[in-house]
Amino acid sequence: MTTTQDSTVTARASRGQAAPRKAPRPVHPLLHKLFELYPQLFGARFLPLKVGVFEDLVAAHPEALPAAELKVALGLHTRSTRYIESVASGLARHDLQARPVEPVAPEHVHHAILELYKRRSGKAQERARQHAVEQLAAAIEVSGLSREGYRERFTSPDDNLQSLLEDALAIVAQKRARREALHNAFRASGKTVVEFADMYGLDATEARRLLA
Repeated sequence: MTTTQDSTVTARASRGQAAPRKAPRPVHPLLHKLFELYPQLFGARFLPLKVGVFEDLVAAHPEALPAAELKVALGLHTRSTRYIESVASGLARHDLQARPVEPVAPEHVHHAILELYKRRSGKAQERARQHAVEQLAAAIEVSGLSREGYRERFTSPDDNLQSLLEDALAIVAQKRARREALHNAFRASGKTVVEFADMYGLDATEARRLLA
């Protein structure tokens, strides 16, 4: 004999109705407070936070932001997908006045990109793969590390994640080879940058950037 709850679920299924969704988790009250105090950091667009922001917040608002509760709220915030996206994008870390104060360390950018990829599943992960490779390639170029140095620092025991890295390193190698070939052609041409750009059908501004 089925219970009333089982009968209700069976009835919904027979009518083609989905089971009710779980209610969303309540937002930590201090996250609302952080949004009110610092909408540029915790508002519609999240920004990477400077190292030591916890201490800055406690010092600025000791009564409104109790340390123990703030630690929990910031942990939820920095583990959110939106925050990790901001780190993966390569944005600088910001202080409480929303001023960029320091770059995000290469390892933090790298692991943020991989974390976003791992949070996808099925077809969504397939679509996310190319984006992750492109982000990794951009991260490699701004890291200040050689390709070999980056590979040595971030080699993963996970074959799938290592494949992402190798694809990104290949893109960086191709870009650098193209830039080197362009430099060689420019030096051999005897032309000005504008003349060279015109000869190769390049925008002059883009040519200056590539030849810098």
